[in-house]
Amino acid sequence: MGLRRLDLTSFRVFSHATFEPDPTGTTVLVGPNGTGKTSLLEAVGYLGLARSLRGSPREALIKNGEGRAILRADLLMSERELLLEAELLREGRPRLQLNRQAIRSRKDLALAIPVTTFCPDDVTVVQGGPGGRRELLDEALVLLNPSMAALIEDVEKTLRQRNALLKQSGGRLTAEIESTLEVWNERLVNAGDELVAQRIALIELLADPINDAYQTLAGSTAESITESYAASAPAGLAQGLEQSQREDLRRGLTTVGPHRDDIEFLLDGRDIKTQASQGEQRTLALALRLAVHLAARSHLGEAPLLLLDDVFSELDPGRSRRLINELPRGQTLITTASPLPEGVDPALVLDVVDLVAAGG
Repeated sequence: MGLRRLDLTSFRVFSHATFEPDPTGTTVLVGPNGTGKTSLLEAVGYLGLARSLRGSPREALIKNGEGRAILRADLLMSERELLLEAELLREGRPRLQLNRQAIRSRKDLALAIPVTTFCPDDVTVVQGGPGGRRELLDEALVLLNPSMAALIEDVEKTLRQRNALLKQSGGRLTAEIESTLEVWNERLVNAGDELVAQRIALIELLADPINDAYQTLAGSTAESITESYAASAPAGLAQGLEQSQREDLRRGLTTVGPHRDDIEFLLDGRDIKTQASQGEQRTLALALRLAVHLAARSHLGEAPLLLLDDVFSELDPGRSRRLINELPRGQTLITTASPLPEGVDPALVLDVVDLVAAGG
């Protein structure tokens, strides 16, 4: 299982480039900062997640002066040969195809190229707002069970429709608005409560792996991590929507639901977001990704494609060694501008400067 070849056109710094990693082992991308190491991982990540690993807007992924970028990946997944293509446009929706057939859902992507990532910016999942934590949970749900993509998309679509109706109401609950609102409320309750239940079940599934990963990465004397789901409608969406209806009409948006929930992490009872060091926060961010990667390996029977973007520059040698020791065997892409930690045995080392020069 793995990526065999990636062709890029007008993506980030690349006019044209071809990348052929080792299909089953570790490929290390080396080169000075600014040469495109992270951009290559970002291209692979986009094909698996349909978003930028850095949170960049679509236009930023397209080379300056160009109107579109093209990504083409040859994959061998579960003994099936796949061609995955993406066209990113400055104007208009991106287009994705699998074996020349349009991809219309996250489920198709998750089935084609399951991906997990470790990036320096992952610390914002811990430090930042709840959106990043919800996104991590939902991506993990889809990775472990691609059918969850349809549920997530149903919630998002229903929220868009409900919010459009609330804006249209101008704050007035007419008979027509009330009747239509009841329809969207019912749909949101059905899908939203199910999504919340799935998220809570996932947190329970990952609780011990997250704590174990944190203990391993931080060292044997590390404190314990606990987590809990903070629902905006703890008694269920039916009651939550009823109680928030007046505020929703006033503001023209839905103020409770899965899109407003959060995950709280405690380090021996301390809120890790506000009462922990940056080193502890960074270790938790890595532990979250590692726990998801190991759970996916167990659930799928083989490890997802793993992207490690300059992670070792953020870790001391001890944490780097412990991270490497915890990773299961599988295709891994690593970027680095510094020497690799002890224990990394790459199958292939590529200089990104050579890829840019060869691609033109």
